[in-house]
Amino acid sequence: MAIPVLMPRQGQSVETCILGEWVKKKGDAVKIGDILFSYETDKASFEEDAKVEGILLDVFFAEGDEVPVLVNVAVIGAAGESVGEFRPGGQATATVAETFAVTEVVAERAAAPEVKTITEPSGKVKISPRAKNLAEKSGVAYQQLQGSGPEGRIIERDIEAAAQALPKLTPLAQEKAKAEGLKAGETATGLGGKAVAKDLISYNPVYSDDFEVKKLTNMRKLIAKAMLTSLQNSAQLTHHMSADARVIMALRKKYKKALDAGQISQNITINDLVCFAVIKALKKFPQVNTHFIGDSMRWFKKVHLGLAVDTDRGLMVPAIKNADDLSLEGLSGQMQAIAGQCRKGNVSPELLAPEAATFTISNLGNYGVEMFTPVINIPQTAILGVCTIVPRPKDLGDGVYGFVPMMGLSLTYDHQALDGGEATLFLREIKEQIENLKIY
Repeated sequence: MAIPVLMPRQGQSVETCILGEWVKKKGDAVKIGDILFSYETDKASFEEDAKVEGILLDVFFAEGDEVPVLVNVAVIGAAGESVGEFRPGGQATATVAETFAVTEVVAERAAAPEVKTITEPSGKVKISPRAKNLAEKSGVAYQQLQGSGPEGRIIERDIEAAAQALPKLTPLAQEKAKAEGLKAGETATGLGGKAVAKDLISYNPVYSDDFEVKKLTNMRKLIAKAMLTSLQNSAQLTHHMSADARVIMALRKKYKKALDAGQISQNITINDLVCFAVIKALKKFPQVNTHFIGDSMRWFKKVHLGLAVDTDRGLMVPAIKNADDLSLEGLSGQMQAIAGQCRKGNVSPELLAPEAATFTISNLGNYGVEMFTPVINIPQTAILGVCTIVPRPKDLGDGVYGFVPMMGLSLTYDHQALDGGEATLFLREIKEQIENLKIY
């Protein structure tokens, strides 16, 4: 009996995955436990193994395709078994029927009315709401059309004509065309004559050879979308302040000596100490340890600390749950462990969801950054940027000035959720916690 292979769901927040590499090919014999294919979510990579033994009768998606979770991606069974009923969308394998459908579409295009197009769109595409809705339903890439309405506006009749004359796009191809400024080419390899993502071409493929076009990774697209959404949906403002880093640097030296002497097993870093101080400040200012959700706010009783981690695949922000329950060594251990999971690509997707953390810290001190404006990981109401330590003049008392190591702190907050006074007092509390940090 043929058994379908589903795209696994990695966490409740994951709706689609990118199919990576097919390890087994169509027609290969597979045993239980054999790796079938690799796939990735927005932040982590996984491998799917065979749950049954048999022949890989068919595969329904190619490498690089974006596949909804819990959708059939392949079928395993005995040689000669039918796989049509397992094909996504109920599309049975019928090469002759598909060929006839494509031929029929080509014939329709030959008889379709002439549609005016533009070589390369410039500026915002003018299109009526009715025409846009029809284009999305019909799978028409309207960005390449020359409208017949006032001032070149694309209207409904332009879409109707284009629906007959131009290749229709699959939903994924529509999104790709819109995001990357592409259009359907001369060929359409999808079912029913539809153009799939690989059939898309540039509006103007004739370029000089002094640059290279590289497609964004799935993770980069998601990061870009998250950053744009954050700035579009929150009133972000950043306050900057500096903290005297002498105490925290002395503590770092103390813990380094204890580590070398074998008195402790955890390497306590400057970042660990800063995070510990921020947690203390959040307990005093619970209004910052919140999510802003439009007409209400979620006030959290526990601190779930988000930690920005730079990886080869891009920036990840996992959450450390119940961080306020941890000792300094416990916090340091968890932060190092979860950062390692991010870099290896096996961190739990649930910890990467924006809702998983209540407040985020992004530390660019190791890169020598003296000041920056971090972007809020919404629905969180604030994020702290930690900058490098720089010697600056300070009044040491009795009119004596000296150079003191100062750590830059940049707090970005959503002005919809927090007033400037609240944000300033919270930032000052972080400064005081760093300057007077005591470990019990």
